Amino acid sequence: MATQSPFFGKRDRDTDSLTSRPAPLVGSGTNLSGSPVNPSSLTAQQGGLSAAAVPAAKEGGSKLTVGPNIKLKGVEITDCDTLVVEGLVEATMDSRLMQIAEQGEFKGSAEIDIAEIRGVFDGNLTVREKLVIHSTGKVTGKIRYGKIVIEEGGQLSGEISFGAKPSLQAAA
Repeated sequence: MATQSPFFGKRDRDTDSLTSRPAPLVGSGTNLSGSPVNPSSLTAQQGGLSAAAVPAAKEGGSKLTVGPNIKLKGVEITDCDTLVVEGLVEATMDSRLMQIAEQGEFKGSAEIDIAEIRGVFDGNLTVREKLVIHSTGKVTGKIRYGKIVIEEGGQLSGEISFGAKPSLQAAA
């Protein structure tokens, strides 16, 4: 006769409903437990951000979303195609796309292809292609960019320079 641990309730797996299970982490690639996540389960809800990250996610790119009230400190983010910041991130990263929501804040160093800032960025920012600072955005620090768009009300301060793209002539 098998005994059941008193720490777990008696549950018949056939009657287990979806509502009684914890929700899986949403993202492309793997969740925190290392299990694969189905990219078709991604949603287009970006919390007020543009849908620019949706095509990247649908193409099978990896995406990390740091939700509201979440603090991610002291990390190096690698192999991330899209970073969506709705909380606080203190990190070093190299990515294709970064989106900082109005309530989001990034402190540290980032090398990005495209950055869309609605919240706060403070640190070293290199944007290889296009930096977009929305009316609620504030970017401070050492900033290098390829192209820049600043909406009325957007703030940019610090050491700012043009020419984030590596020179093709220097490589030859």
